[in-house]
Amino acid sequence: MASIELKGVTKHFGETVVIPGLDLQVRDGEFMVFVGPSGCGKSTMLRMIAGLENMTGGSIHIGDENVSAKGPSERGAAMVFQSYALYPHMTVEDNMGFGLRMSGTSKTETAKLVQETAERLQLSPLLKRYPKQLSGGQRQRVAIGRAIVRRPKVFLFDEPLSNLDASLRVQMRIELAKLHADLKTTMVYVTHDQTEAMTLGNRIAVFNQGRIEQVGAPMDLYRKPVNTFVAQFLGSPKINLLPYTVDILNNRLLLGSKVNVDVDALGNKVNDLLPGTTMGVRPEAIGLTAPGAGLTGTIEFTEQLGDATIVYVRMPWHEELIIAKLSQQRAGFRMGDSVGLQLDPKQLMWFDAHSKRFIPGSESLV
Repeated sequence: MASIELKGVTKHFGETVVIPGLDLQVRDGEFMVFVGPSGCGKSTMLRMIAGLENMTGGSIHIGDENVSAKGPSERGAAMVFQSYALYPHMTVEDNMGFGLRMSGTSKTETAKLVQETAERLQLSPLLKRYPKQLSGGQRQRVAIGRAIVRRPKVFLFDEPLSNLDASLRVQMRIELAKLHADLKTTMVYVTHDQTEAMTLGNRIAVFNQGRIEQVGAPMDLYRKPVNTFVAQFLGSPKINLLPYTVDILNNRLLLGSKVNVDVDALGNKVNDLLPGTTMGVRPEAIGLTAPGAGLTGTIEFTEQLGDATIVYVRMPWHEELIIAKLSQQRAGFRMGDSVGLQLDPKQLMWFDAHSKRFIPGSESLV
């Protein structure tokens, strides 16, 4: 096992700056997830850790060793790719043992390590098959097994589940979580799927245009995002961002023309809610009532998810639909219904004119 430290890492493609300067510490034995939209630099950063992509500047340390100038095979890192990258003319057994044979490991030791890994991943009955005879989930397990047999210091995963269907992705997430608990090896996992990030990572690094916006435990990032980018990226359905005005005379906050939140009830003063600031509220923090209570709007669409219902409400004063997530017990509304929205004041978030989250009454940003 080993930690990973990135110090001032930069990457340029010609005049295009992909990574402008990145610092990050991945702790020994943790499961770190890089998450962000396509093209944000997360896969490029992973490939630089693996040594498959050259850095423009900075340094990468794995354990106590600076590996910046070392080749991929010298770094003690094993990478699992999105495309599986299996050799079609080799059996599962040969695919898993290929790296060991290339490094000079004896046939006896290679066979032993392959067999142990195959048992761990439930691949023993498949060792004599070829990749074309396997399902997508089985191929991905073989790719993971090929990485495990090398006993690397760190594992690197580049969107390994994106080619699988929804049910297989859930199954493989469980298997990866169990694998990490079993091996206790440092793992870095790249994905654009925030559900994977939230369910797998001990910590998450949220990437945006080559920069890390925030690093932290999944629920810390969900409950205490540092800015609107993180708040919107994590959470499904996404957070509602609502413009508001303040009634200074009466110390009240207004959404549209309707009074919604008594700021005194929050222990805050409207003077702390500066012009240009925005309110954030998660869908699960919104309740629906009969029209006349709270904010009045019209339901444009509903999504039945079995255990919950997602309701999209049109407000005359707001361009975007407001999203509420209701438990099945609270659901019972239909498209076209006029409803009232009530926001839980204890779960509101506040963002300044620069999209940074702040706490009203506090002089510093979060």
